[in-house]
Amino acid sequence: MKIRAAVLEEFGAPLEVQELELAEPKAGEVLVRLVACGVCHTDLYTASGADPSGYSPTVLGHEGAGVVEVVGDSVTDVAPGDHVVTLFSPQCRECEHCRDHRTNLCLAIREQQNQGHLPDGTTRLSRDGEPIRHFMGTSTFAECTVMPEIALAKIDPEAPLDRACLFACGLSTGIGAALNTAKVASGSTCVVFGAGMVGLGAVVGCRLQGAERIICVDLSGERLALARSHGATDEMLGGPDVVEQLLELTGGLGADYTFEATGNVNVMRQAVESARMGWGLATMCGVAGKGETLNVVPRFLITGRRIAGSSFGGVKGRDQVPQFVDMYLAGDIDVDAFVSHKLTLDDVNQGFELMEAQDGIRSVIDFA
Repeated sequence: MKIRAAVLEEFGAPLEVQELELAEPKAGEVLVRLVACGVCHTDLYTASGADPSGYSPTVLGHEGAGVVEVVGDSVTDVAPGDHVVTLFSPQCRECEHCRDHRTNLCLAIREQQNQGHLPDGTTRLSRDGEPIRHFMGTSTFAECTVMPEIALAKIDPEAPLDRACLFACGLSTGIGAALNTAKVASGSTCVVFGAGMVGLGAVVGCRLQGAERIICVDLSGERLALARSHGATDEMLGGPDVVEQLLELTGGLGADYTFEATGNVNVMRQAVESARMGWGLATMCGVAGKGETLNVVPRFLITGRRIAGSSFGGVKGRDQVPQFVDMYLAGDIDVDAFVSHKLTLDDVNQGFELMEAQDGIRSVIDFA
């Protein structure tokens, strides 16, 4: 079938909306008609050329939600008509990692996914016979996409898909970092660096876990106000003196849990240094630029602080994303406030511009 999709032809250049060919799904694969897709920083990161593992030509996009149209042989968990959220972090439920509660990093298709291929080593996207690679196994900047069944979360059809799509990446990453990676304890003090989509998700997650104090740090007063409406108890403008200010707010000891959601290595260091001596845990959610390193004084670790990395918030997507969507439907998570702009596929580059200008929280492409 012919579809329209946003193609990354050259790093640093605008995406080009083109007509491509999309082949039928093979065994274990599903064809999804996209209804909505968030424009995430990871898409911009790859398009810019900053991602050392990036490749082109490819169809970007990974924060998608849609409706199942066609299923391949041996697909059992979803059927035509089902509403689904796409998962760049799949869950096969069978590999060593999927069977272990300590990680969500499924091993089943990782090698081929990192090369832009579907599990059999080929692509379903093409242009004039030339294969076009799949981005993060998803490629949701497109009217339709073909994905492995293990990379789709079936959700309640009552959930608006232009809201549910945010659980495909940013929102789940932040919430999961608090629930799964840090396992925030009730009554604790938390600091969240960054009030973008991931940071706001972390604020929500800390609230859901019963944190007593949630301090949000950002450079934008508007974003800090939004963080307060989602559970932050204190807000602070970021800057070089923020660690000293945080220590003062916490009696000189630091926070039980800190979360970094900016991708800035200097902020990552602040997250470590503002964690509590003895047991403070600093969770890193942001993605740093190519070649950047985190500089940490060993004394901070020797005195009991710990650092954890969190990919997709430790979320086992097929199991936990539907639970998050149910929490949204129950009113426990206010997703509506995060959708700041509605775009068409032809406006995808405007979504990147809005992100770079820090205009709003999330732009969502509406395919309807």
